Amino acid sequence: MSAGAPRRLALLGATGSIGRSALSVVEAFPDRFRVVSMSAGRNVEALLPAISACRPALVSVSRREDAERLRAEFPGLRVGWGEQGLVDVATCEEADVVLGGVVGSAGLLPALQAVRLGKTLALANKEVLVVGGELVMEAARASGAAVLPVDSEHCALHQALRSGAPDEVRRLVLTASGGPFRTRPLDTFAGITVEDALAHPTWRMGPKITVDSATMMNKGLEVIEARWLFDVPGSRIDVVIHPQSIVHSMVEWVDGSVVAQLSPNDMRFPILYALTHPRRIETPLPRLDLLSLGRLDFAPLEEARYPAVKLAYAALEAGGSAPAALNAANEVAVAAFLDGRIPFGAVVEATARVLDRHDVTPLTTVEEALLVDTRARREAEALLPELARGSTTPTRPGFPE
Repeated sequence: MSAGAPRRLALLGATGSIGRSALSVVEAFPDRFRVVSMSAGRNVEALLPAISACRPALVSVSRREDAERLRAEFPGLRVGWGEQGLVDVATCEEADVVLGGVVGSAGLLPALQAVRLGKTLALANKEVLVVGGELVMEAARASGAAVLPVDSEHCALHQALRSGAPDEVRRLVLTASGGPFRTRPLDTFAGITVEDALAHPTWRMGPKITVDSATMMNKGLEVIEARWLFDVPGSRIDVVIHPQSIVHSMVEWVDGSVVAQLSPNDMRFPILYALTHPRRIETPLPRLDLLSLGRLDFAPLEEARYPAVKLAYAALEAGGSAPAALNAANEVAVAAFLDGRIPFGAVVEATARVLDRHDVTPLTTVEEALLVDTRARREAEALLPELARGSTTPTRPGFPE
């Protein structure tokens, strides 16, 4: 990219919460960024104004009929659909940076193909590295592609790690708000509703990630993501509760120093960091008023309240296909909870049961990873009728001895 030229973006998940925040950043800096390709799922109505505003060369949607509608409404626009459409958006020749905001394992293949071409991957979809972390990072090393985190916690770690050398890191500390049930009595969890789980105290996100925050599976997935992003073993990655969501994560160094990153809880900060890296630019985003904070609280993670985190650590330790099975089972269970088919307690229970039965195998190709994903989804779906009847006595998070 020549000096002064705008960075050309491929935006995966343009109509989701990350996509909308990214479009807000693009709108604020029209001389710095240009969207050349974008994808959306089925929310075509929300995609229409984005196409009109950005005028991308290529767009993709989930369904063929929606693609045909877009071709009719925007003559000359290249429109794809389905899995191949996502890959086409990510590998668009004009794109310099691919912003991955697609929810779930569907983002793996387009992300992998983008880094194979040497494109910078700004990754908001933690499931990509949970399912295929070794594959993606190996491909990035081979092509020289940069993988930059857009998750607020990993973006914070990325910034803090610029303070020293890799062999000087003692541990990484991910912070967690604790979600909507941080102080709720455990004996009332059986009555948790979908509305309760979606009432996050500090962040506004899509429904899947909001439920993951309520169970804290999101933090478990972030531990796995951090392992691959920063090449730090799970034994040196910790989680602490920080309800204000101002300190986004910390790095503890071997000399005892701790470097933390603070900012308002606004996803435009990590998006802008990834899109402008390695530089920083002046922005109109809100500043952090330290004097108004009053206090910053930290507390240990309660395993009884958040068993999903221990489950994720167990999957990471098992390695191979275990994290992919964890993620797939969780996606199925979260969708079932949001649809009202299972109670809240069954979300982690379904995932634990799938993992307890899972035979761990190495993953050497994306096809193997996606096959594990498919099988784990099938197993989780088979558990739902039993869990819907209320049989959600927690099982031991982990794998058979």
